[in-house]
Amino acid sequence: MPKIPVLEIFGPTIQGEGSVIGKKTMFVRTSGCDYRCSWCDSSFTWDGSAKEDIQLLEPEDIISTLDELAPNKYQHVTISGGNPALIKNIGPLVKALQERNIKTALETQGSKFQDWMTEIDDLTISPKPPSSGMKPNLPILDDVINKCNLESLSLKVVIFDDEDYNFAKMIHNRYPEVPFYLQVGNPYLDDTVDNHTERLLEKYEQLIDKVMNDTLNDIYVLPQLHTLLWSNKKGV
Repeated sequence: MPKIPVLEIFGPTIQGEGSVIGKKTMFVRTSGCDYRCSWCDSSFTWDGSAKEDIQLLEPEDIISTLDELAPNKYQHVTISGGNPALIKNIGPLVKALQERNIKTALETQGSKFQDWMTEIDDLTISPKPPSSGMKPNLPILDDVINKCNLESLSLKVVIFDDEDYNFAKMIHNRYPEVPFYLQVGNPYLDDTVDNHTERLLEKYEQLIDKVMNDTLNDIYVLPQLHTLLWSNKKGV
C-alpha cells in the first residue's frame, strides 16, 4: 500500500474555516506544497523546518492513530497541509474512512487535481489572493473546478487588503454557481502581538462592513475561528 507523508495528526478540535466552520473534526496534516504564500501559517509543511517530523504512513496507520487519539469521539476528518492535492495516493485513506461512515474535508488552492478529490465530502478550493505573493493559473483552476463534484465544493478567498477583495469578487463572478466564502486573514503570526483576538475581530468587522456596502451578495463572511480561540497555537 502506498504511503502518505504525514507531519501531524491531532484532534478532536473544531474546523476554523470555510463551509464546515465549527465542525468537530480530526486533522491529518500532510507535508509539501507547491505554493510559498507570504502569510502562510503552516510554512513548516514546506520550508524544511519540520522535515524530521515527517512520517510515511499507510491508511491503516493513520486511522489507528486517529482512534488512539479520539476513540469513538470523531466522525469527520480534515486532510490538511501544505497542499494535500499534490499527493496521488490519498484515495485509499478516503475510502477506508468512508467504509467507517467517517466524512472527509479537504482544502486546496486549486493548482492540482487528483481523482480522489471527487470523493471528498467537504471540498474547499481557496485560490490565493495577491497578498500571498502567488498568482493562480486561472485556466488550471477552471479545469480543477470542472473536474470536482459541485455538490461537495465551495470556494473561499482569504482577505488581507482591498486588492485581495477585488480578486475575490473576480473569482466569485467567474464561478457564480459555487458557494462562496470570504474569510478575514490573520496577519499576526508573531505570538508576541498583544490583543490578538481583539485585532482579528476588528479586521473581521471591517470586512463585514465592506461587504454590507457592496453588491457582493450571495456570499458568506467568516472569521478564522481557530485563531480567535487559540491564536497561532499548533495542534488544535
